[in-house]
Amino acid sequence: MGGSAERAQVAILEDGVLVENYIGRKTRRSLVGNIYLGRVQNVLRGMEAAFVDIGQSRNAVLYVGEVMNEADEDVEGSATGQRIDDVLSVGQTVLVQVTKDPMGSKGARLTTEVSLAGRYLVLVPKGSGHGISRRLDDDERARLRDIAKRIRPDGFGLIVRTAAEGVDEEELARDLNRLTRLWQEIDERAEKGSAPLEIYVEPDLVIRVVRDLFSRDYDRLAVEERDTYERITNYLSAVAPDLNAKVTLHQGPEPLFDAENVTDQLRKSLERKVWIPSGGYLVIDRAEALTVIDVNTGRFVGKTSLEDTVVKTNLEAAAEVVRQLRLRDIGGIIIIDFIDMLLARNRELVLREFRQELEKDKTKTQVIGISPLGLVEMTRKNVSEGLLEVLSSPCPTCGGRGVVIEGHAHDEEPSAAPEVQQQRSRPPRRRRGRSGGGPRPEGAQKPDTAAPSAADG
Repeated sequence: MGGSAERAQVAILEDGVLVENYIGRKTRRSLVGNIYLGRVQNVLRGMEAAFVDIGQSRNAVLYVGEVMNEADEDVEGSATGQRIDDVLSVGQTVLVQVTKDPMGSKGARLTTEVSLAGRYLVLVPKGSGHGISRRLDDDERARLRDIAKRIRPDGFGLIVRTAAEGVDEEELARDLNRLTRLWQEIDERAEKGSAPLEIYVEPDLVIRVVRDLFSRDYDRLAVEERDTYERITNYLSAVAPDLNAKVTLHQGPEPLFDAENVTDQLRKSLERKVWIPSGGYLVIDRAEALTVIDVNTGRFVGKTSLEDTVVKTNLEAAAEVVRQLRLRDIGGIIIIDFIDMLLARNRELVLREFRQELEKDKTKTQVIGISPLGLVEMTRKNVSEGLLEVLSSPCPTCGGRGVVIEGHAHDEEPSAAPEVQQQRSRPPRRRRGRSGGGPRPEGAQKPDTAAPSAADG
């Protein structure tokens, strides 16, 4: 863990390779998980959504599917076929939690199904039932399910997190008591408060990452600043004392991220082209809600056959694509163009490898499959700004397009006759026949579309 006066930063490495990176700006903290007493400003039946004032610069949006049904609090409004104006009205006060940060021109996303995350458990007030992390094996899930049935208070839902693996019932009960006390404080503030009001704020990035991710699976947690080190050890002493031995304070002449080779890996993670071990490479291009990843053989020519060369490249690319998704925190719709394979069993092999790699990703993903065009289609939950958005700003010259339009393209040419201008704008006709315009001869090379543009900004 490192950072500066402006931001805190957490990097996760697996065998020395950077796989995840979290950055929190101290001047603009994430709103995800915060709880507000909001006031409904507008109800839009055509969008099945309401805009809610939560005291931020922009109103947040609450869709009907995220509004709990008061008649049956375990059923979302959309499941019963209710309309947004059936459950919300202008001026109404509503307790909401942020599920997605504001991005671009869009406000924060909200839900009325409030949940409180602890070290081992997630408490769902006004919920029911219990759930167990799917990352645990069957025996451990059965043990934790029995405990959850015994300790779950009436009128609450309970989710057991992956970090609860091997934890005894007494420790889980203590975590639950902390969460129930917190909910009582939130409920009392909501009853006495006047909207818009901030009711509860999630811990800062450092404590949140330690709470949600740090477990026995990690070898160590290196911290650069002493005050951050003391905050972490104090928190772990209260919730997981056995992990304190894994926390170390960095000592050395160079910064922690330089010593662990994080800085160099982070710099490469912002590039458009990403090399993979065999000599192939990925090209990553992003739009507002869509990311396209193209796989190329590059310098890799293989040794046996074209199919073997392509399969080896695609298998390496499958692992690297998942690492880049985690590292860059790419969300939304993602299209991966693996290199075409002739054999169906090879296509299934690459898709199976890709799904296995995605199991390492804690962010919710869904792989749709391979389209008729041979593209792998998937979605990844988009919660907050990605790495590129946090560490960059749009180019003032091209506005983020990556190209600079030449000035004379917009200039008029008053000296040219209209007929001449019309001829210039008309594309040249292709002559049919043997002298030209026919199909490309066999062996003719297709232009290398993967080469970076000279105007690429």
